[in-house]
Amino acid sequence: MLDFTHSTFDENPPSQTARPEAADDQALLDAYSNAVIGVTERVGPAVVRVETTSAAQEARGRGGIGSGIVISPDGLVLTNSHVVGSSKQIRLRDIEGIVTDARVLGVDPDTDLALLRADGVRDLRYASLGDSKTLRRGQLVVAIGNPLGFESTVTAGVVSALGRSIRSVSGRTIEDVIQTDAALNPGNSGGPLVSSAAEVIGINTAIISGAQGICFAVASNTAQFVLSEIIRHGYVRRAYIGVSGQTVPVPRRHAVAAGIDNKMGALLAQIEPDGAAARAGLLPGDVVIKLDGVDVNGVDDLIRILDRDRIGRTLAMDVLRMGRLRAIDIHPIERKPAARQGAAR
Repeated sequence: MLDFTHSTFDENPPSQTARPEAADDQALLDAYSNAVIGVTERVGPAVVRVETTSAAQEARGRGGIGSGIVISPDGLVLTNSHVVGSSKQIRLRDIEGIVTDARVLGVDPDTDLALLRADGVRDLRYASLGDSKTLRRGQLVVAIGNPLGFESTVTAGVVSALGRSIRSVSGRTIEDVIQTDAALNPGNSGGPLVSSAAEVIGINTAIISGAQGICFAVASNTAQFVLSEIIRHGYVRRAYIGVSGQTVPVPRRHAVAAGIDNKMGALLAQIEPDGAAARAGLLPGDVVIKLDGVDVNGVDDLIRILDRDRIGRTLAMDVLRMGRLRAIDIHPIERKPAARQGAAR
């Protein structure tokens, strides 16, 4: 005789009940989507399409396209210097299709940044620059721009790495660069990389050709420095000694004889006549291994040390000349905008 008092039949079989894990996954997806949507709605209206026309582009009958981010209600716009280039005409188009002319306040090819001002407009939607030092690997970021001419495109990803260095169009290295896997394409250049708090924490600048998910943005703290320098001086102030050079290995026997640890140094290939280096007695073939108490392990180190804080100061420089260590005092001057894109440092 069968006993149905304790039935083994489940009134709610597993196939008909919601899995807690599925509900959790949906909640996470909703949170991610809401974060991206929130950032897009807050920052999207401040992103502009940058349309440029140079003499060469005008002859071809077509101009360049990039992106920019409005950072103040009176029309200050950050973008890339390579977007602006040598353009004779710049127009900005906002998310509503309104077009306005813009002028260049200053460019800094060394960081691939440019500052524009939209003419004759006020009370624009704008975004705030955040503190890029607070970023962490794995943090959610959103890129907004006009890739391949498709306006107001949004992509999302994470901070893949921090503190990268990439080469700028001027030959100097851009330090403290953010690496992200947020999809970027030509046309995204100059657009913002935004945190989930809707703060601009980078200006998108470079895409590695042939790679997937490897893109770079200039950190917002660098952008803030460049912005303040351009507003104050019209360009970024840096020290200048009038040399060009290359990174070379230091022969082990020379390092031992000089009592130094450098494995690499900055070989001076050319000395500008009447420049700071020439006046200090530096010669082609000298290898710089220390400047102002900081080790120099190549040209990039030398460039990095020659910042605005060393303008007008007398600095101690250690060089190897014919394998012998020499101490030289040098007095860097301010590098003028006309020399900004030259090879000399």
